[in-house]
Formats: sequence, C-alpha cells, structure tokens
Amino acid sequence: MALLLLCAAEGAAYAQDKKAATPDGKSLYHVEDGYKVDPATMNGFRAWRAGACDRCHGANQEGMVGPSLIDSLKTLSKDDFVKTVRDGRLDKGMVSFATSKTVMDNIDNLYAYLKGRSNGDIKRAKVEELKQ
Repeated sequence: MALLLLCAAEGAAYAQDKKAATPDGKSLYHVEDGYKVDPATMNGFRAWRAGACDRCHGANQEGMVGPSLIDSLKTLSKDDFVKTVRDGRLDKGMVSFATSKTVMDNIDNLYAYLKGRSNGDIKRAKVEELKQ
C-alpha cells in the first residue's frame, strides 16, 4: 500500500511538471492545437527570435553549436535557466543576454515558451497568438 501511495505521489508530481505549473499553481503557458499560445508565451517566442537564439540552438530548439533546449529544459531548473541566459556560459560559447532588454523583460515568458516546447505541448517552434 505504501509503495502504491509513493508511486501515486510521484505520478502526481510528474503530471504537475508536465503541465508546467508555477509555484502558485497557475499554468505556465496555455497552448491549443499544438501551436496557438497565450499572449505571454507569444512574447517568449518573440524574445527567442529577438535574441537570435536559433543561431546556436537551432530553429526548432533541437541544438546545433549550442545544446538542444528541448532536452535541456527537461532537467534544467528555472533558476538555472535564468542564470544561464542572464550570465551566459562563456566557457561553452553562450553569451550573456543581461543587456538585452527584450530578452530580460521576457525571461519568464521565454522560459514558458521553451518549457512548452520541451514538454511537447507546443508542437512546433513557430507559434501563433491565440485569438481571444
């Protein structure tokens, strides 16, 4: 019985991560049809484009010179993501985006967009904003 409860608890934790909820329980992003996203997540996509992140991480975030963000965001914490984007990893060729107003103003939205891609909820790299 205890093992069953432990497995159920682990399953619930996994399900919550798959939904990518914020600590207060709100959804990190909203996506329909695999590519239509909420306005905040759309701003994350715009920050991705403005930062020209595709030059290193690929147009589909699957990696090129830089690693696959589809894979990395499966294990990278949000704090580590923010630190990496803000400070860079010069030893690995990752530049700092601390001076990019567009990227830094949308860091949460960028994380949401990439987390949605990593989770497989956002099925394609190019998204459209949901019409409301």
